Amino acid sequence: MSLLHRRLLTGAATPSDLRIPVRQLPRSPRFAAAPFTRCRNGMTVRQPARSRPTLVLVRAGGGVGSGGDGEERSGRGRAAEVEESEARRDRAAEVAVAAGLTVVLGVGNRVLYKLALVPLKNYPFFLAQFATFGYVVVYFTILYFRYKRGIVTDEMLSLPKAPFVVVGLLEALGAATGMAAGAILSGASIPILSQSFLVWQILLSAIFLGRRYRVNQLLGCFLVAAGVIITVASGSSSGSLKEVGIWWSVLMITSFLFQAADTVLKEIIFLDATQRLKGGSVDLFVVNSYGSAFQALFICLLLPFLSNLWGVPFSQLSSYLRDGAACFINMGSLVGGCDGAPLLPVLFVVVNMGYNISLLHLIKISSAVLSCLASTVSVPLSVYVFTLPLPYIGVASSLPSGFVAGASVLIMGMLIYAWTPPGKASSRLPTDPN
Repeated sequence: MSLLHRRLLTGAATPSDLRIPVRQLPRSPRFAAAPFTRCRNGMTVRQPARSRPTLVLVRAGGGVGSGGDGEERSGRGRAAEVEESEARRDRAAEVAVAAGLTVVLGVGNRVLYKLALVPLKNYPFFLAQFATFGYVVVYFTILYFRYKRGIVTDEMLSLPKAPFVVVGLLEALGAATGMAAGAILSGASIPILSQSFLVWQILLSAIFLGRRYRVNQLLGCFLVAAGVIITVASGSSSGSLKEVGIWWSVLMITSFLFQAADTVLKEIIFLDATQRLKGGSVDLFVVNSYGSAFQALFICLLLPFLSNLWGVPFSQLSSYLRDGAACFINMGSLVGGCDGAPLLPVLFVVVNMGYNISLLHLIKISSAVLSCLASTVSVPLSVYVFTLPLPYIGVASSLPSGFVAGASVLIMGMLIYAWTPPGKASSRLPTDPN
């Protein structure tokens, strides 16, 4: 078999660089056996057919055809797979750390929420105001420094503000109703009732985002709702939900409706910002800062409604806030029964702020499914913590059989909801509170 060499010269390339070895394949017997005629001096002469030389490009050191190219592509593919695998491992490690931090902050947030209302049991609205305006100051301070560092851009700050107005209204309603009910409900019942948040999220995301869920997700949602119902209807011992009345349980579940609507709207804001920023992502402190600012505004506008909700006439609101501030400072004997202030309320505000930021960050780097799981893991942990002899609470909460049964059904529902059947990719799921 002869080996032919041809040179192609283009640009500044040297001939040696562009030498392409060409190998001539053997004649095909099919062509060799096909005769044809040819005229010569008026006579017809039959001659054997000549096969056309077939030129096949051969890479130096490679085989015939595209084998060398295939090996090179295969090598590049393997390198890309290794790089992608390493990126997935790094991503998984980052997500695991963020999820663990969210679980810890979630437990602390639920426990400190009840502890903060021990000294401020008669002043839950003051605690809501303190937290709301504290968020505004801290979030905008962080936003300012991130803007100076170039993390937050002018395009992010120029996003439409109308959705943030609605976010502020929903957060104000959720905070107000949640604080009112949280001051009455037992500590162990709050983390259980909070799982109704998932039910509201599924309904609202299906309506406004067009999400569709698998059968196991819907079954898990049903079990979560069943667990909440069992919890509400259970127990006759001290601190059960029956003793404090069904109204406060309904009010707490309603507060999570407002929070679920708030998070679905924030997800819509993130999706819309991706289109407006041409594939970019809006910084989470832009959403938190403007949402908290409008929340503070609506808290002020809703003062007459909120004061009546807590049984405080609007004409006595100024004295109520003054007494709440005195209880928060806990200096002197102006107001009694404020042991634990200001330490416990300040700790709650700080941990709650960190919990909200960690949840939103976890949603951004992974998915809402993982944020729901992290929040769910913190539920049984916080329930267990409330059975311990915590300071300022006194006698630990007791868990009647119905309460435990409701919690078990709820946790089972969450596990079924988060389970992904083999061979099916997990669909994007609704977000947890942020």
